Amino acid sequence: GSRSSKTFKPKKNIPEGSHQYELLKHAEATLGSGNLRQAVMLPEGEDLNEWIAVNTVDFFNQINMLYGTITEFCTESSCPVMSAGPRYEYHWADGTNIKKPIKCSAPKYIDYLMTWVQDQLDDETLFPSKIGVPFPKNFMSVAKTILKRLFRVYAHIYHQHFDSVMRLQEEAHLNTSFKHFIFFVQEFNLIDRRELAPLHELIEKLGSKDR
Repeated sequence: GSRSSKTFKPKKNIPEGSHQYELLKHAEATLGSGNLRQAVMLPEGEDLNEWIAVNTVDFFNQINMLYGTITEFCTESSCPVMSAGPRYEYHWADGTNIKKPIKCSAPKYIDYLMTWVQDQLDDETLFPSKIGVPFPKNFMSVAKTILKRLFRVYAHIYHQHFDSVMRLQEEAHLNTSFKHFIFFVQEFNLIDRRELAPLHELIEKLGSKDR
């Protein structure tokens, strides 16, 4: 397939005709308006959990595609540790299979991370796709953990692979995706400020253009 259609993991589809599919369509339509601060707001009368679920799936798909474009540059030798610049290094643990955080290469970390996210998204008890099936009580904390981890993939791409992104002329795509992601997590206070520190300057810059 062509470069642009290469995803790192299989795309997570939202069933057509479902309410979540309608919400996703709504999100895409409002994004087209160009006002991202407005586009991320909870649509009137909608359930917050469902809005967060639909957008989380969408961000997973976007990051999946963005990372898919640069996987050949993110290797065991180029990225022996999962970092976001010299000051931030991430060790992997998922609390079930790997309880004690392990130091591993970026490609391995991102593989663990995206597989873990995929397992959460595929779990009907966490992300119910059927109408009327309630979200679990711990849904918000699960969503926060997913988004916190997805942020790390953006941070790694920006810090370690931005030159490759530029060469592939994907920077507008990356910036738009990240800006949407940041505005979304800011709107609902989903990621702790400390966790966002590796891209603090970029986040400030993206926000100031919209005030």
